Amino acid sequence: MLEVKNVLKRFDDLVALDNLSMDIKRGEIYGLLGPNGSGKTTLINCILSLSEFEKGDIKVFGETMSPTRYDLKSKIGYVPQEIAVFDELSVYDNIDFFCGLYIDDKSLRKQYVEEAIAFVGLNDFRKYLPKKLSGGLKRRLNLACGIVHKPEILILDEPTVAVDPQSRNSILEGIVDLNKKGTTVIYTTHYMDEVEQICSRISIIDKGRLLATGDKYELKKLVGLTDTLILKDIDMEKLDLDRLRKIGGLAKIELSENDLKIGIVDNLAIAHVFTYLENNDIFFKGMDIVSPSLNDVFLDITGKQLRDDL
Repeated sequence: MLEVKNVLKRFDDLVALDNLSMDIKRGEIYGLLGPNGSGKTTLINCILSLSEFEKGDIKVFGETMSPTRYDLKSKIGYVPQEIAVFDELSVYDNIDFFCGLYIDDKSLRKQYVEEAIAFVGLNDFRKYLPKKLSGGLKRRLNLACGIVHKPEILILDEPTVAVDPQSRNSILEGIVDLNKKGTTVIYTTHYMDEVEQICSRISIIDKGRLLATGDKYELKKLVGLTDTLILKDIDMEKLDLDRLRKIGGLAKIELSENDLKIGIVDNLAIAHVFTYLENNDIFFKGMDIVSPSLNDVFLDITGKQLRDDL
């Protein structure tokens, strides 16, 4: 669906994209993650041929993208982080304007505009000017303008920034619904929970380089993060940590106050832990299993400390 091969992009002495390559398959919701300044927006601009690059190749639908390939661009929708609508036009007229950039047939355009308004839930606000809308409703309008022509690829650049939980949930549900109807989605955000919720595959980039790609489970496995078994208020007197460490399939074992925390590499090892505890009459008052989050993966791959170049 979309191929990026060995793309090099510089801004003077700054390497924004460092021979970056990735491929996005039809039907994916593809999460694109990276710290501020990692190259995400530059990559999007290169994909859309809004910015030239020095080396490499970008193909969309199997064909090379260029500034004049309007036939390819017409199949792509872009929703930028900034609200990109006309303040002097109503909700309806904004959506109609952006639809008219791609759809000449007036009756079809009207149909598409009505469907977009219904899709983002703005029917009660169709005559409103953007300045009369809340932040969440403006985000929905921004989304409607990007999807109204029914693109095959939809690029979303942090579409839920600074919106209320209800609007955020509505936007995420809309994205999933679009994807189910056949739209391939490229999704950038700093909200890791959103990526875990909706993305089928994820790439993490930093300093213009691709660091890791996979689904959320593959990424967690890649960096060696494991589930943690927590046994609460455990009997410390009978506990022998050295014997526990001899059980295969376990990672880090540590005590935190009266809780025992055990990293689980192999889920079968949990049964051996409970057998050891039972055989030695070691009791505990509660249990929990905590899985690593995508945020943990992101910090592990990109580094936990703020960088000088951010």
